[in-house]
This record gives sequence, C-alpha cells and structure tokens, in this order.
Amino acid sequence: MLPLPMPLLDSYQPDDFFDEMFSAHGQVRPHYGPLFKRFQDLDREEFDQRRSAVDAAFLRQGITFTVYNDQQGTERIFPFDLMPRIIPAKEWSMIEAGLTQRMLALNLFLKDIYSDQRIIKEGIVPLEDVVTAKHFRPEMMGFKVPRDIYIHICGSDLVRDREGTYFVLEDNGRCPSGVSYLLENRMAMKRAFPSLFGSAGVRPVDHYTQDLLTVLQYIAPQNGRVPTVVLLTPGIYNSAYFEHSFLARQMGIQIVEGQDLVVENRKVYMRTTQGLEQVDTIYRRIDDDFIDPLVFRKDSALGVPGLIDAYRAGNVSLANAIGTGVADDKVIYKYVPDMIRFYLSEEPVLANVPTYLASNPKECEYIITHLKELVVKAANESGGYGMLVGPASTATQRAEFKEKILENPRNFIAQPTLSLSRHPSYIDGQFEGRHIDLRPYILYGQKISIVPGGLTRVALRKGSLVVNSSQGGGSKDTWVLYGDS
Repeated sequence: MLPLPMPLLDSYQPDDFFDEMFSAHGQVRPHYGPLFKRFQDLDREEFDQRRSAVDAAFLRQGITFTVYNDQQGTERIFPFDLMPRIIPAKEWSMIEAGLTQRMLALNLFLKDIYSDQRIIKEGIVPLEDVVTAKHFRPEMMGFKVPRDIYIHICGSDLVRDREGTYFVLEDNGRCPSGVSYLLENRMAMKRAFPSLFGSAGVRPVDHYTQDLLTVLQYIAPQNGRVPTVVLLTPGIYNSAYFEHSFLARQMGIQIVEGQDLVVENRKVYMRTTQGLEQVDTIYRRIDDDFIDPLVFRKDSALGVPGLIDAYRAGNVSLANAIGTGVADDKVIYKYVPDMIRFYLSEEPVLANVPTYLASNPKECEYIITHLKELVVKAANESGGYGMLVGPASTATQRAEFKEKILENPRNFIAQPTLSLSRHPSYIDGQFEGRHIDLRPYILYGQKISIVPGGLTRVALRKGSLVVNSSQGGGSKDTWVLYGDS
C-alpha cells in the first residue's frame, strides 16, 4: 500500500516572525480556519493542476510586467501565489480609518503648500524639504485644482512588524500601479476555488473600475454634458502598459498616447475617425516631467503640448493633479503624522515607520554609523531600486552608500529593518514562509473609498524583504471578510 500523501501545510514552519496564518504556537488563526481546511483536503497533484491552470490563463491574457536592464528579456508573467492573504473585518476597519485619515491629510497638505503654506510658516514642515523635493512644481503655485482634490488615486504600502502592528511604509500619489493585478488575482482565484468565496464571506473587489470611472467623471469640468474620459499612457513599452489597457477596457474609455490628443483654444481634443472630440478628464499614467513639453521637459515626445494651459483654464481635469509627487518624497513622508495632527487635529491611526533624514546632521551621523542595521532609501526611487538593506549588504555596498549619502544627504532617508510579517507561499512544491506587504488602493472623489483588499506582494526569494516584481516578487489575492472569522 502506498503511503498517504502529506497534507499541503503539515510541514510548514512559521519560524520566528509574525505569521499571517498561524499564531506563535502554530495554531491556525480563526479567520483562516475554512481556508486551511480546504487546502488540507487538497492533494498536491490537484493543487498543482489548479496552479498550472492559473499560470496558463495569465500567459494567455498577457498579464505581464517589465524588468528593465535585464539581459534575459524584459517581459515576465507576473508570479501569482494561490494561497490568499485574509484580513478580518475588525482589522480592515482600522486600516480603512487610517488610510482615509491619511488621504485627507495629504490632500490638505498639497493644497496648502501650493497656496498659503501654513504648515511651513508654523515650522512643522521645513520649507527647504518641500522646495528641494524632486516633484515639487512651483508652476502650480496658486492654481486651484478641480474640486480641491490633488490625489484622486493613491496606493499606500503597508507592512506589519514582528508583533503584527501595521505601519505605512510609503505613499504613492503620482501614478500608483498594480490594481489590475489585484483584480486579475481575484478572477483567477474564483476560477481556481469557485466555492470558497461564498462560504468564507469574502467582500468583492470587482466594483473598483466603476468606482474609478465615477471619480474621473466627478472631477470633470461642469459643462452640462456627459464627461469624456481618457487614459493617457506612455505607450506599449511602458512597464505598466498591461494595466493601462486593462483599466481603460474595464471602464469603457479610450486609451490614448500623447500624439492622439491636441490642444486648440485651451481645450483638449482627441483625434477620432469622426474628427476631433473634446476630452474632459485625463487619467494620466505619465509623470509630470513628460506631460507637456511647453512647460516641463522640452524633449518629451510622450506628452501633449499646451495641456497645462488647458488645465489652468479649467477646460480639462487631470488625475492625479500635477505636483502630487512632492507627497511621495520619502523625506516628506516623515512629516505625514504631523500633517494629520495639524490639519485634522487627530492622532494618526496608522503609524509611520521611524525615519531618519540624512539631511539632518545628527541623524546623518547615526545613519552612517549604523548602516549595517538600517534600510537606506533614495528619496524618490521606487520599485526596490536605490535601496540598501543593511543586514543583507556587503562592506563594499555600505561604503558606496556612505559616499552617496555624504555627497547628497537630502536624497536619502533610513529606517530600522523591520521583521516583516510572513505568509505561507507555494515554493518549489511546498509551502514556505515568505515576507509580504499590502498595497490598498484609495479613491477620492465625492467621497473617499477603499477597495476591500489590496495587492498583497510577496518576496519570493527566501529571506528577501523586497517584494517588488522588478526585484523577483510576486503577489497574492487579498480577502477582506465581512466578519472576523
């Protein structure tokens, strides 16, 4: 008689981390109970068949991302792990409250720094840190953005430490990406495990694109007609082009490149086979630098000449607004808890990770002498680039970073190395713990709404703390429950 196969999770070791699925004593957390039972009932062959079917579907649909500077080619299928991450209702309510508070404060901050600058005058945020931010746009001073909303779409990255406490790692208020993977992940899980969702009480996420379209229509100029909304992409070679085309298709709007738009009499028009059609709102997935060669980079072939003039005239709306990138700056990030206290008179619900600024001489000295213990980040890099993970670094790497920091201290911050929470992930035929984060997506139109879930990103390399897809990361479906178990 052949031995019975070992259940999929029997050999799993939570180790000395906060494990999302198992408590410190190896007991399954209550909200994971039904999922654990379902996975334990699966044999390895059946699980592998479902996993292969999902991978094949991703391949057919072209669900890819781009890795730049890779000799093996740039296009990759986005790695997807079939074991979902689960968040109970009470926990999600706290996350929602914290992110809503943060979104309000960041928008009030942007409105303030492009007008009265009260927060600077009162000594809470230094003027120097604002005006030296890479994405601060003095051209937008005194400009009143539609509906007083700067960030309409935000993706704030959350992590948990060894005790399970949530922290905001960074905010992404320019062109946050990844929501298409969130939606595709959910569709993949529904195909793989169709009966699980009803029994587990999982909240839906498929209304996101309709909610996004509602926001884009809400901020359009009030001209008495149904707004025409388009998505402006840099083109097919952009790393997030799959997402651009996916979102445009789901919203039923046109995806356009700069050459498809023209400005006449301070109004923006889209070229169509029937002639020119006026555009009311542009969901732009192009950075400020490239969006209008008459105002920003003169050599940009991606943008639309005259777009900013039309924007200033109130004839077109942009999501997100020009100049939001200053709030993404990792130096400005340090002050977000103070923004919440200043603008809202509230204590932050979600904490920042403790942050040291290299531009502060005392903090710079601390960073330099503790490089081996800290995570050092460039103020305006993303995707896991421009970063030193001290405990995993070499002496040579630390020496190089020391030189970079001393050469340009404004460009670097440092944070303690958090022991990020882990989650069971299927690696080479078995479940092993891998570090994760969470990127929820926040929309701000007539009200603030947050899709119940987010993109759970996984550092698939053993021991790695870097979850970005460009650095070997993958993702999971994220289930927010109606209840707590």
